[in-house]
Amino acid sequence: MVWEKEKIVGTCLLGGAAFAVGASFLHLFLKGDLPLGLGLGTCVLSPFRKRKPVRVYMDGCFDMMHYGHCNALRQARALGDQLVVGVVSDEEIIANKGPPVTPLHERMIMVKAVKWVDEVISDAPYAITEEFMKKLFDEYQIDYIIHGDDPCVLPDGTDAYAHAKKAGRYKQIKRTEGVSSTDIVGRMLLCVRERSVSDSHNRSSLQRQFSHGHDSPRFKDGVSSAGTRVSHFLPTSRRIVQFSNGKGPGPDARIVYIDGAFDLFHAGHVEILRRARELGDFLLVGIHNDQTVSAKRGAHRPIMNLHERSLSVLACRYVDEVIIGAPWEVSKDTITTFDISLVVHGTVAESDDFQREEENPYAVPISMGIFQVLESPLDITTSTIIRRIVANHEAYQKRNLKKEASEKKYYEQKAFVSGD
Repeated sequence: MVWEKEKIVGTCLLGGAAFAVGASFLHLFLKGDLPLGLGLGTCVLSPFRKRKPVRVYMDGCFDMMHYGHCNALRQARALGDQLVVGVVSDEEIIANKGPPVTPLHERMIMVKAVKWVDEVISDAPYAITEEFMKKLFDEYQIDYIIHGDDPCVLPDGTDAYAHAKKAGRYKQIKRTEGVSSTDIVGRMLLCVRERSVSDSHNRSSLQRQFSHGHDSPRFKDGVSSAGTRVSHFLPTSRRIVQFSNGKGPGPDARIVYIDGAFDLFHAGHVEILRRARELGDFLLVGIHNDQTVSAKRGAHRPIMNLHERSLSVLACRYVDEVIIGAPWEVSKDTITTFDISLVVHGTVAESDDFQREEENPYAVPISMGIFQVLESPLDITTSTIIRRIVANHEAYQKRNLKKEASEKKYYEQKAFVSGD
């Protein structure tokens, strides 16, 4: 019984500088001479007390979700233990920037699927007001508010994060080079213009212009007359490592394989990847190279190049690994090399008539009895996103023009930011 008392008090009081005090209390406790009112309830120096997790907040429109958004969220998460993300409402985006390409419910699916995100707040305000900042601190227990090094200016010219900076609860991360939602919308607008000007334009030239960052003669210093910068993304091995899970499948894992272009990564992609991951222990995603996508989908595709598309897919929490530049046909060698147990394909895709093709890309897994068609949860494809832009191109043209000055100013004044 004496040992049990010693164990309880020792556990409560041992730890660091409290050791001597704990020993004295232990002696008194075992003798039964503790002063009235002092007991185990006074133990507040337990070495087992859990440290409060640092919670950080980052908000955004996350329209046309891309690897730049994902990298920002990755950097934000590295500044704390838990990342809470606010997704701005459609109404706030319209008031401050113009019409969003993707509605709130699709943007919520995208943000929730990013593997560095712990919690999501819907209908967040575009600006961090004092009232909303207090709610973040009190209700959501936020320690710091995060934003990129590019300025976020409200229509009245004020800083959207002024209150957070004044409160000393603001931290800055490095903006990802070479991409923004404005850029991507601009690539599609440029695509529409070029196709209308000349249907005989060289196919490979068009494709390179959109996804490889080769400027058109209509561009000056990387900026178009619509305020659009074409892709200047410079892929590095470090960025791929940062996005990767860094571990392979276990020895008895059921490996599921799904392939595609995954261009303009959207909510439809996320949902079919989620369904595919549920069928096994490890999801391997094959991403077709630019030449294959262009040959199958047309000269204006893909909008995003291979490395951009690969990073977007890697950031998805349902994905374990990707094959960068996967072959169009799923061969026996591919299945054997990666120990694939099941090959799947969604019902909603750019082309779902693969079984009627002369060279069915899934002929081998079908013959092996390891092929399955999955019902796609959402009726969205990359063409769906492009049609939204084309149908409302005048509004998006105006939205991009509004961004021209701020984008150009950012790139002219940009300075190196460490920490990424």
